[in-house]
Amino acid sequence: MPGLYDLMLLVDPTAPEERRNAAVSEAESLINSGGELVGSYDWGTRRMAYEIDHRPEADYRLYQFQGDNALLDRLNQRLRILDGVLRFRIIKVKPGQPTPPPPDQQAVRRREEREAQDTKVAARAAADAPAADAPPTDAPPADAPPADAPPTEEDELAAAAPPAEDE
Repeated sequence: MPGLYDLMLLVDPTAPEERRNAAVSEAESLINSGGELVGSYDWGTRRMAYEIDHRPEADYRLYQFQGDNALLDRLNQRLRILDGVLRFRIIKVKPGQPTPPPPDQQAVRRREEREAQDTKVAARAAADAPAADAPPTDAPPADAPPADAPPTEEDELAAAAPPAEDE
């Protein structure tokens, strides 16, 4: 019994055009030969959460298809060795689960908004933090004895001596 699956394909955007097209057409032909393609979504070039092979971006493609285990095995085997593919993931879709929204409908913060907010947060944190070279205002000087220490002989002599007169 065939199940419903999502294939997320991350294609290398720096690869030559014919290699990228070959990877995409190979995935589509494998799906069509062993199953039924339900939906195909090109999400375009997007920044990845972390770099893969020193590449910060990838071309995202989502395929929804129905297929059996033999198709999944062929997809796994072929997509692993294709040069233009950075990563891929096949996920079984639960019955009744809605299709994922296209990226333009998702709430994506723009880079300028993100940087402006990060700058505000960093400035606020810097203003709230005490200076690194200044001692805290309520702390005694570093050379002062602890407050609960008994008075030393020098302290007793200084307290007993008459105050010095200014000339």
